[in-house]
Amino acid sequence: MKIGLECIECLIHRAYVETRRATDDDELQKKVLIKVSKQLSEELNKDSVPSHLGTIRDRIIKEVTKNPDPFKKDKIISNNKALEILPTIKKFIYSQRNQSLRFRKACLASIVGNTIELGVLGHEFKYEDIESEIIKAEVDLAIDDIANIEKMIKNAANVLFLTDNAGEIVLDRLLISEIKSYGLKVTVAVKGAPISNDATLDDARTAGIDKVADNIITTGADSIGFIPKHCSKKFLEAFYASDFVVAKGMAHLETLTEYKPKPPRAILLRTKCRPVADYLKVDLNRNIAKLFK
Repeated sequence: MKIGLECIECLIHRAYVETRRATDDDELQKKVLIKVSKQLSEELNKDSVPSHLGTIRDRIIKEVTKNPDPFKKDKIISNNKALEILPTIKKFIYSQRNQSLRFRKACLASIVGNTIELGVLGHEFKYEDIESEIIKAEVDLAIDDIANIEKMIKNAANVLFLTDNAGEIVLDRLLISEIKSYGLKVTVAVKGAPISNDATLDDARTAGIDKVADNIITTGADSIGFIPKHCSKKFLEAFYASDFVVAKGMAHLETLTEYKPKPPRAILLRTKCRPVADYLKVDLNRNIAKLFK
């Protein structure tokens, strides 16, 4: 997915949000934003991918401020808030005896979890609204490939699950558990180092992913979305060896659509910005379960 007009404004806005979290030093904040603006102006062109530029931005912020994880406190809050509502969401899913219905509800819960995103221009969410958002998730489902995604998973031997944000990963746990119920191997991948509010190994363990997945690996990088040249050999081997990939979030949509990787993939997300919504030809704030073969 190529950059949209609003992406440019959002990249700068998110730089401001993240810089404020990274340091309280006013002069250092200015230094960071000037450097980010200069670098983005050099890298930006009509074929740019938003997540590639976001990765450059976030690395500059971490480097200049010497803060390796500007969203650390936010991620802890997100995980704790999601863990608080996890029992209620479990009941929502496991009240269904039919396996396909459980899978569907677990997909919807995971998609709504993608609302837990910090710094996206114009996007706001409240933790206390997540339960009600999950209950009405069907209403906001604009692309519904869930049945076909389930068929692909049933025919797979091993699935790779690419996570997105902290907090969100707690709700992903329920979907990962449902995927496992089909008798296949599930490997979960998180970021190799902190970037934005994306989940890392610490977040995966807090979410209890180690209790449901067969294996947890990292991408080997702190890049946003899927950028092969940044990833470790181990991760790429797992990616290309998988029969099916489930990827969460807008960054994976932006980046995976730039490549034609071997495994078929499902992308689950909430349209939190206009460029992504326009790319998918849906409205803002809609739930998406999109299958790419």
